[in-house]
Amino acid sequence: MTLNIVVGITGGIAAYKAVGVVRALVLAGHDVHVVPTEGALRFVGRPTLEAISRNPVHTDLYEGVAEVRHVAIGQAADLIVIAPATANTIAKLAAGLADDLLGNTVLASEAPVVIAPAMHTEMWRNPATQANIATLVERGVTVVGPAVGQLTGTDSGPGRMEEPDVIVAAALARAASPSTRDLAGRRIVVTAGGTREPLDPVRFLGNRSSGKQGVAIAEAARARGAEVTLVAANLEIAEPDGCDVRRVSSALELQAAVTDAAQGADAVVMAAAVADYRPAAVSESKIKKDASGDGLTLELVRNPDILAGLGAAPHDGTLLVGFAAETEPDDERLLELGRSKRRAKGADLLVVNRVGWSEGFATDENSVVVVDRDDTVVTRLHGTKTSVADGILDVVVSKLTSTTERTKEADPA
Repeated sequence: MTLNIVVGITGGIAAYKAVGVVRALVLAGHDVHVVPTEGALRFVGRPTLEAISRNPVHTDLYEGVAEVRHVAIGQAADLIVIAPATANTIAKLAAGLADDLLGNTVLASEAPVVIAPAMHTEMWRNPATQANIATLVERGVTVVGPAVGQLTGTDSGPGRMEEPDVIVAAALARAASPSTRDLAGRRIVVTAGGTREPLDPVRFLGNRSSGKQGVAIAEAARARGAEVTLVAANLEIAEPDGCDVRRVSSALELQAAVTDAAQGADAVVMAAAVADYRPAAVSESKIKKDASGDGLTLELVRNPDILAGLGAAPHDGTLLVGFAAETEPDDERLLELGRSKRRAKGADLLVVNRVGWSEGFATDENSVVVVDRDDTVVTRLHGTKTSVADGILDVVVSKLTSTTERTKEADPA
């Protein structure tokens, strides 16, 4: 199906990469109309954008008055993609400002909006920008990125615009989604973070999970209309707004919280990294090194397998989604480990991802494979943890929808 796509380009150095976004959408057979800001034209010329898009490029709010162009472009759009989206543009979108043609186009449109932020790290992390992003996500805007990498000059960090192919894939997937509120009326439980097992009042055994992927899933589910309970274990990032957050620390605490929250839930997504073992005994006072000689021996006991426990218990009507973090370097072997773990846990879906010193944990990107109950690969996802979260939820929505349809067929009354 040919889509009428508006590509908004704003005034950042990453504007040159937007040419790749436009080109990919045109080559995919879509009708692309570029709406740059005046700032964007300082980086990429109008002739280039017209040649690549194969359509005239307009920027003036007061041109085409007879055809009411300032609203007509947005009304006709099936999809709006803004890449790059600067901090200034994100703020204007969140405030609903319409002082240029791009702002008017967005306000006049009911089409899904996808933005690809691009700015310096400090600007991205600024509380004002984060609040504006949260506002846009709450309204159903899809945020792709930013990626972590080299920025202007010598700066490096989160803020780099995602690559055109990632943006295009996310945008077209968003356009294909039947509804921005496809989880409305559903209750979703998500676990996130990493558990900590105390050794004494000072120390603990833990892991490197920051909670980014689980929080991204919770935020995406909330944006898609779900009632979300987030069981949060020692998050290293801000808790998402609009969720029922239940804070835990240890594996036993997480087990109790998620078992309680899972009652009557439509889906449980176990994204937290749970410790397999805990100390057999916890010292009531700090363990002194001068009292332990040259070494220290710890006796560990196995923690309960929370996912397997949920899988073994009756959970009709609740979709159980597990996560398997593995360090296996071989892709096929990694997939086999995931399939074996899914069977052992009794999960309906298993999300397999590779972790290591520099991937998986505490990063802004992820690469996962989702395995179904029949061991088939449902989807492979790579990109920001936000885009991966939406991809996982696409599968969850598909499974919940098919289950609902089967139930109606079995009981038409």
